[in-house]
Amino acid sequence: MDNFKLFVELAFKHVLDWNAYDHILFFIVLTVVYKFSDWKKALLLITFFTIGHTLTLGLATFNIITIKKELIEFLIPLTILITAAVNLFTVNKKNFHQSNTNIFFAFFFGLIHGLGLSGFLKMTLDDGDSKLFPLLEFALGVELAQILIVILILIAGYIAQYFLRIKKRDWVLALSSIVIGIIIPMLAERKFW
Repeated sequence: MDNFKLFVELAFKHVLDWNAYDHILFFIVLTVVYKFSDWKKALLLITFFTIGHTLTLGLATFNIITIKKELIEFLIPLTILITAAVNLFTVNKKNFHQSNTNIFFAFFFGLIHGLGLSGFLKMTLDDGDSKLFPLLEFALGVELAQILIVILILIAGYIAQYFLRIKKRDWVLALSSIVIGIIIPMLAERKFW
């Protein structure tokens, strides 16, 4: 039971770590397009993200795939930039985010983000240890942290739109633009060529 708690807590704290704020930025731009009443859709997105994330995290942890860390460290903020840019260009299209496009983004970008955490998980495992259960426990911790982030984003959106009377369009544009402003310097720092 102690190991279960250890890996769940480790992942939970890692996702919410202010020094690894790219997780939070990604979920801001992924879910800012949803209203509080769309919470089921937002939770479905993060579950697809976790599935993709866990798939590549597992493949990398078991050394089935290996990708240069520098490439992954560049691709992670690129996924955030792409998601934010899509928000900017589709904010006026009513049914765009009701389609399966965001589910695709969540799953595909989860694949990339999972590769980024594989080194972190490998460092915590001993060579002789079983890796399957720690991997699943880690995935659960990631999912729980993501649920917390998404709930907070949805609550912030609700407050902004219903109490502060900020139009949803303006809320999406503002948050997506702020994230782009944070991510562009990160991309410049992490260029791998």
